[in-house]
Amino acid sequence: MTLGRFEEKLSAARFAVTTELTPPKGVDLSEFFAKAGALQGFVDAINITESPRARMAVEPKSVAHLLQDRGIEAIVQITARDRNRIAVQADLLGASLLGIRNFLFMTGDDPTKGDHPDAKGVFDLTTVELLNAARSLRGGRDLAGNELHGAPPMFLGATVNPGSPDLAREVENTHRKIGAGAQFFQSQAVYDAAALARFVDAAKLGSVPLLAGIIPLKSAKMAAWLNANVPGIRVPDALLEELQRAGAEGEAAVGIDIAARTIRRLRDFCGGVHLMAIGGEDRIPEILRAAGI
Repeated sequence: MTLGRFEEKLSAARFAVTTELTPPKGVDLSEFFAKAGALQGFVDAINITESPRARMAVEPKSVAHLLQDRGIEAIVQITARDRNRIAVQADLLGASLLGIRNFLFMTGDDPTKGDHPDAKGVFDLTTVELLNAARSLRGGRDLAGNELHGAPPMFLGATVNPGSPDLAREVENTHRKIGAGAQFFQSQAVYDAAALARFVDAAKLGSVPLLAGIIPLKSAKMAAWLNANVPGIRVPDALLEELQRAGAEGEAAVGIDIAARTIRRLRDFCGGVHLMAIGGEDRIPEILRAAGI
């Protein structure tokens, strides 16, 4: 079976770079495609998010198909939030027909916190069960054991949180995901390469590559907000102080430098990096150049 470019790169143990973009609430994709086009040649694949923060947006597989028509490989995020096992499997098969082979499975955000708070979360399957369903489809059968008329090629990913306060539980969850078929991981944002190395050592990922998450910091205020509001993210005090010393005019440049330094430190033990720029995608090329990628 011919591998996709992203899968081939990770399989060859070459350092990969991914990022993510959120489709719009509407059908005008001009800004989305402009951002993606500016990253072509800098990243190996782009995650297409699925209504993040439970805020309704265009579903990702259609956008991913259009993106791949433009020569940019996509990773489609699949959450447990909105569909039962029948709909998830149907969507995976449909995505395969559209030429999509990279998927990232996750739980999804609580709909009561989004822009349709009366929506009912489905959560029929856990992340591990989503992976099992996808692996079963790839093997030629649905989750109920029924034979398929043609099996889809799929490269299956999942998320990990190296900064979890319960490291043992996170390691256990990671192993369950590998057992269910995860072939690569993308992590929550990390700012301490040594802490990430401890997780990698504890998790013993074997041949499953980890793409370390990086959220480039724009300001000390942003760093403090992440510490206060996002579970598993910890921006060290030394980095906060570095941003504060830079002042308003220098914070953005320091944030780029911090991201580049972090990438350089983790290159020896990670399969790649996943840059979550949150509207600052124009900074990604500069970060990668500074990191020597």
